[in-house]
Amino acid sequence: MKESHLRSISKAVSWRICGTLFTMIIAFLITHKLNFSIYIGLLEFITKVGLFYLHERLWEAISLFKSEKVIM
Repeated sequence: MKESHLRSISKAVSWRICGTLFTMIIAFLITHKLNFSIYIGLLEFITKVGLFYLHERLWEAISLFKSEKVIM
């Protein structure tokens, strides 16, 4: 089954929400500055969602490790 673009985007966003929260917590623990921690989290979220989406689409485009089996 082929991954849709919407599914790839949804997976990227849900994964990044978790990762971004942890990044913001770590940034706050290091800097003790809430605004700066939020800025770091937002920047990280935007860039990594885009990178994850591109990564998913590249893997969809190559045939490495793909199964040709059709399951009914």
